[in-house]
Amino acid sequence: MYDAVVAGGSISGLLAAREIAKQGYSVLVLEEGFEVGSPEHCGGLVSKNALKELEIEPTDKTFDSEIECAKIFSPEGKEITINSKRQQIIVINRRELDKQAARQARDNGAEISVKTSFQEKIKDGVRTSNGEIKCKYFVDCRGVSRLANKDRDGILLTAQYEVYADWIKEGQVEVYFDQKKYPEFFAWIIPSGRGVGKIGVSGKGINTSASIDEFLKSKGGFSTIRKIFAPIWIKGPIKNFVEKDTVVVGDAAGQAKPTTAGGIFSCGMGGVLAGRAIAKALKMNDSSLLSEYEKEWKEKFGKEFEKQNLARKVLARLDNDTVNKLFKSITPEIEEEISNKEDFDFHTSSILRLLGMKGTFNTMQALLGGEIKRLVQSKA
Repeated sequence: MYDAVVAGGSISGLLAAREIAKQGYSVLVLEEGFEVGSPEHCGGLVSKNALKELEIEPTDKTFDSEIECAKIFSPEGKEITINSKRQQIIVINRRELDKQAARQARDNGAEISVKTSFQEKIKDGVRTSNGEIKCKYFVDCRGVSRLANKDRDGILLTAQYEVYADWIKEGQVEVYFDQKKYPEFFAWIIPSGRGVGKIGVSGKGINTSASIDEFLKSKGGFSTIRKIFAPIWIKGPIKNFVEKDTVVVGDAAGQAKPTTAGGIFSCGMGGVLAGRAIAKALKMNDSSLLSEYEKEWKEKFGKEFEKQNLARKVLARLDNDTVNKLFKSITPEIEEEISNKEDFDFHTSSILRLLGMKGTFNTMQALLGGEIKRLVQSKA
């Protein structure tokens, strides 16, 4: 009998386990893979402030590089540059980050079992590939796979390759918008160091394998050292995080950003808050206290995610001509303003600056009706 069983050994599940074990309660983490941290689906971008709030100090193994700027390209090739030094964004090795979180969980008393998959919730616990395990609370951190069978519209397929290439610039993230090639999403380059990085594409209804091959071919010579194909969730959080004695956390709860599908901070924070709420419920023998987790997460991220989801819908409706026009209207002053005021973890304000610029706002309102107005009002 465990106080809690966690299905999924990613950042959200491991931090939940850490927080539960920290208060002296027994917790078991089930990881269906052969290794915590593999396969590595994540791009690895996170702010130092986010890691600090998650109580993780990057080690030499975890830290890959620091990001100085982001270049964003329109379909016709115009670029805008956002200076990101002030935001202290880093690229981490997600495989090592998860292992670091696993060590924290273990040091606090949690148990971790790899090559053990969750099969179903039963009355007094869970059924796994290694038999039945009794528990008081079940923490579901199984990732996007939990959502895939419930709402296919919220899923996009991605391809992300790790490559060696001279054209990957250290410290420079690149994002490519093209509604024909990557409808409702984009292509990206995230440097892990000099001449090495993660190249990815995603979009609604596209062949991601063919799309990433075409993108790489357009960039020049390269060598691929890893290929990952994985789904992402872009519709924001699910309705209920808590169902009786089950707590849903991380990607499984839709806690990744609707705009970028990034989730180290928001999913990790979900794990921290869920773990603390479970520990409190165990201490007070009161399962109603689990609702504090959902309340606190939504207070922290809820409004931002609503705005991101709306912004994503607005941007998804733009054709390439409109996107090109928007890029042409961006001045150096606007780039500087976004660089100075951008928050990597809460970035809807920057999207508003791009959509609400003088000379484009009226056109956008005419194109998109009340959706822009709702986005602006939700910012107020």
